[in-house]
Amino acid sequence: MNFTRWSARLPGIPGTQRRAAARTDLATAPERRADGSVPAARAGQPADPENPAPAVDTLPAREVLDRVPALVALVHGPDHRLAYVNGAYTAAFGARPLGEPARDALPELRELGLLPLLDQVLRSGRPRTLKSRKATDGRSYTFTCTPAGEADAADRTGGPGVLVFATDVTDHAEAAERLRASERRQRETAVTLQRSLLPQVLEQPDDLRIAATYQPGGTEAAVGGDWYDVITLGGGRTALVIGDVMGRGVRAAAVMGQLRTAVRAYARMDLPPHEILQLLDGLAAEIDANQIATCVYAVHDPNEGRLVYSSAGHLPILVRDENGAVVRADEPTGPPLGTGGWVHSSGSVPLGPGSTAVLYTDGLVERRDEDLDEGITALERALAGATGTPQVVCDRLVRSAGVQADHDDDVAVLVLQHPARTGHDGELFRNAALELLGGVEAAPRARAFASGVLTSWRFPAELHDLGVLAASELVANSLQHGTPPMRLRLRRTDRRLIIEVTDGDDHLPRRRRAEPVDESGRGIAIVATIASGWGARRTPGGGKAVWCEFVLPAKQESP
Repeated sequence: MNFTRWSARLPGIPGTQRRAAARTDLATAPERRADGSVPAARAGQPADPENPAPAVDTLPAREVLDRVPALVALVHGPDHRLAYVNGAYTAAFGARPLGEPARDALPELRELGLLPLLDQVLRSGRPRTLKSRKATDGRSYTFTCTPAGEADAADRTGGPGVLVFATDVTDHAEAAERLRASERRQRETAVTLQRSLLPQVLEQPDDLRIAATYQPGGTEAAVGGDWYDVITLGGGRTALVIGDVMGRGVRAAAVMGQLRTAVRAYARMDLPPHEILQLLDGLAAEIDANQIATCVYAVHDPNEGRLVYSSAGHLPILVRDENGAVVRADEPTGPPLGTGGWVHSSGSVPLGPGSTAVLYTDGLVERRDEDLDEGITALERALAGATGTPQVVCDRLVRSAGVQADHDDDVAVLVLQHPARTGHDGELFRNAALELLGGVEAAPRARAFASGVLTSWRFPAELHDLGVLAASELVANSLQHGTPPMRLRLRRTDRRLIIEVTDGDDHLPRRRRAEPVDESGRGIAIVATIASGWGARRTPGGGKAVWCEFVLPAKQESP
């Protein structure tokens, strides 16, 4: 193998191309004056004209390649026969037999899949690069393959060749891997934090069936602040909430956790949905003035058959009725939480027996290549054809939206159903109500009504007597402190008995300790003592509702 001929054809390597002899002579012969003296040396030229430094063009290619720290190999011909390897290559992979095909002489390149790249370089005549590949010596290299020689060299050297130039990038590769590992740990921390802040087990109210799903963004993206919750308010009512904190990572998850905790605390006050969002708006601004969040807070009352809600910049609730028709919950929708200066308001949408409602975050419907409204419309179509349990509906909606493990945004979906109960199951859910007109006869009428209803529902004597006593005390409290109109309502589910009295006065009662000489103030204390739970809330349009409930014994789950 004549290496000089090959080196004369290597582009980009010092000494690979010879210049004209006249230029070489000019570079080596000092300029003389007319008197025979030699002028002073120019900048960058040797001061000693007797020993001038060699020009770059005169440096031998092989000497240069032997001294560079990068790995260099030269192959030629269609089977890439090895013509040359430098010292760095030999030090990394050992001695290599010259003249052998690369598949045998350079097994490390074969294992890296570099041989097809050599074929591409020969065919195209253009350089190709393979970045950061780990070789058999355990180090990472970036390989650049450059064409060397022309087709007319075939009769002298066995064909055009390829110069393989490998740069050690192990330090960079290890640093990049450490960075990726750090990002993975941060994401895992954020996902763990977020999942720990989401409800581990959804509360399951008596009158609703509920399922939810949460899927974080793809493995290369930090998780966001999507969240949801189900809160049993008592008296048969249920609060449902879903939200999305803008931003990603641990910070978004932490803000989400604070908002979710605040919602549960505010929900215990049993305020209307718009008042809950008003409180959250102020809290979000205090947590982080630069962090905003969207949210929907809704309350379901089985007695009303409606879902009362308020939205802070969130996507509309979708409801599928018993006939399969899907509707969007209309306005009102206020700005996101944390913006301040806005008075939210509440709206409502029917949710009777047989209906299904879906609350979701934008990751389910938002795509970069289409309008947001198109995504919501597609979700409506999917909901119209989705039947089965809430979990089945939830999974179908996620699949129909094309959400995969590598989805680029978080997705949270909350599905609730108000089942239509018939037959024996329907006997476990009963309602009875009595309008109280006031006067001295209202209290005995209420006691007689409660006694008759509880007897018809076949409650045992002890629970019957406690229910009648609680109804009597709540009615007496309303007669003394409330205003018309008044109503007594009894409701049973498969798990509890609920007694509720409403009137037109919005002053909420509170439990207090009555002194021995007091003639009143013991009614609420008695109710709180005998019942499993009690509470009071203001009703829309003025007035209040005071309720208590009793958990049914296991043997009383059927009449």
